[in-house]
Amino acid sequence: MAPKTTPPVLGPRALNRATLDRQLLLRPSALGAEEAVAHLVGLQAQNTKPPYYALAARLDGFRPEELSGLMESRRVARIVSLRSTVHTHTARDAVGLRRLVQAGAIDRELKMFRKGLDGVDLERLTTLATAYVEEEPRTPKQLREHLLREWPDADPQALTIAARCLLLMVQVTPRGLWRRSGQVALTTAAAWFDGVDGIGGVDGVDGYAADLDDTVLRYLGAFGPASVKDMQTWCGLTRLRPAFERLRPRLLVFRDEHGTELFDMPDAPRPDEDTPAPARFLPEFDNLLLSHADRTRVVPAELRGRTWTGNQAHSVFLLDGFLAGLWRLEEGKERTTMTIEPFGRVTRGLRGELTAEAERTLRLLAPPDVPYDIVLPR
Repeated sequence: MAPKTTPPVLGPRALNRATLDRQLLLRPSALGAEEAVAHLVGLQAQNTKPPYYALAARLDGFRPEELSGLMESRRVARIVSLRSTVHTHTARDAVGLRRLVQAGAIDRELKMFRKGLDGVDLERLTTLATAYVEEEPRTPKQLREHLLREWPDADPQALTIAARCLLLMVQVTPRGLWRRSGQVALTTAAAWFDGVDGIGGVDGVDGYAADLDDTVLRYLGAFGPASVKDMQTWCGLTRLRPAFERLRPRLLVFRDEHGTELFDMPDAPRPDEDTPAPARFLPEFDNLLLSHADRTRVVPAELRGRTWTGNQAHSVFLLDGFLAGLWRLEEGKERTTMTIEPFGRVTRGLRGELTAEAERTLRLLAPPDVPYDIVLPR
């Protein structure tokens, strides 16, 4: 019997550089917006601007109008999916990943509100809600009021949550369009993607669900090397160990400094830990920060919790690949101001790098023909 080999250990900097490379953050990527959304397995999108900020940080020559155009042509869409939160996905992932994670966070969320649904026939709720939103897109308020007419004694919030969990509903445009966003309005994925190549005509919306093993590989391609618990944190599912075990013969195995087993694909990039990592400005809730059980590969332990104030998350920036501070953009009619708040002292060299990246970001995202300022305290 051959002796067991000890898996190589990857420290925080090695994990940092590998993850940044997968996340298209070590160098500007030549991918188009749709390819990038697919590679990243979706973009966190509770608010409307973060997907645009996320792609601006990652893509060479990105223009916000490109993502807006994909939303209008229904090649990408906003839908509740991973971790029961709103994401911008390609059309195929909007359907497939949502179906894959249905039994995880989404079903658990429905159970949390079950007491408010006493006496509610969920099958009838699904039928009524489907017919109502497919007639024309409806706001959550309209949908809630429609369902309350059938079940006036039910908890209104629980009815809305039940419809969101039971139906595959997308947020239709203009919601999410660059500088043209509107209020949330919902219809079913089947209605919205009808006729879209690769969804309506291949497998059909009603029958398509993402393959779990393939999704594990895609997750590792965008967030690896990673543990089973890391992926569970990312998607909201549990009991994923059997999928990793099925794939083990095809994967490399490492360990982190705490002994946690990490999996990765043999051909995935793992740059040297001293590879330069440029300054990057990321939106609130960027998946880089939310997709691992152990976030120290990007968030130093002493800074844990610094990106939140109450329930409000802040946009963040990276220096040398790690979380280093917050930023915000204030857009006025006469001037746009980007305020940068480092958590600690910034050296002169890094200050110049940070300013240059701020200027690049503003050229992409600030309103045209409006002067801008960068406020970076000394």
